[in-house]
Amino acid sequence: MDGLLLDTEDLYTLCVNLILEKYQRPQLPWSIKAKLQGRPGPDASKLFHDWAKLPITHDEYTEQYYALQTTHFPTTQPLPGIPQLLSNLGRTRYWALQKPDAPGAPHRVHIALATSSHEANFRLKTAHLTELFSVFAHPRRVLGDDPRIPAGRGKPLPDIYHLALKTINDSLPAGEAPITPEECLVFEDSVPGVEAGRRAGMRVIWCPHPMLKNEYAGREGEVLAGRTAEGAGDVDLHQVGEVGDGWAEYLPTLVDFPYEKYGMVIPPVEVEKEAGMVEGAVVADGEVIQVVEGN
Repeated sequence: MDGLLLDTEDLYTLCVNLILEKYQRPQLPWSIKAKLQGRPGPDASKLFHDWAKLPITHDEYTEQYYALQTTHFPTTQPLPGIPQLLSNLGRTRYWALQKPDAPGAPHRVHIALATSSHEANFRLKTAHLTELFSVFAHPRRVLGDDPRIPAGRGKPLPDIYHLALKTINDSLPAGEAPITPEECLVFEDSVPGVEAGRRAGMRVIWCPHPMLKNEYAGREGEVLAGRTAEGAGDVDLHQVGEVGDGWAEYLPTLVDFPYEKYGMVIPPVEVEKEAGMVEGAVVADGEVIQVVEGN
């Protein structure tokens, strides 16, 4: 989510640098920031504090850091192309209202959110963007403090993506075949996130901040294969990819995403007016008879 859907990476850096400046410490370099991205909070915190060596306690730093986030995060905006991408993916619900089992018929793209952000942090960044995030049904949102993810099993381990897929399969209509990992496409900006997606057996789109891309110049093939060894944990190498296997792709932006390349057919905007296009709607004889609200 951070740095992929939302333009938050520079805001994170701003909050950190304001504290570092206050205590006459060096500004946060991308060589360190790159190691923090996508990791669970405790892991990222240890890495940061081992580097920063601030003359304050962890709790004092956290209090100041969250105070700055409270000021700056409500200004967060989506990155270029994200409103259109989410709208287009959400609109594929239209195909589920047609005859999805007809030979060659387009299918709905089921989507879920998997983020290392904890719930309070997630709400701080998205409370003013509820319409944008409405495309993710509440049962299909997996956050960093989700109790179903065991302690110590955050990215780059694959658990968060396995759980995200489970939330989709658990909520599929009766009779619809479960989605397999190899049918999934993960969107990621962080290197640990790419590793998590590859280890989950899923295809990956890597769309990093330009400065993060610079940090891995010459190693892009390793990143896309999930072989940068960013915390290998107990995952065997046979669970990741091979350099150049084509199972992951780098994109500098998600503007004008190539849906057709990944077998996605986006219906025209006009279908938004069709009966049943509201998520949770129950349709009979072409008319909406009930709308089930999300949690």
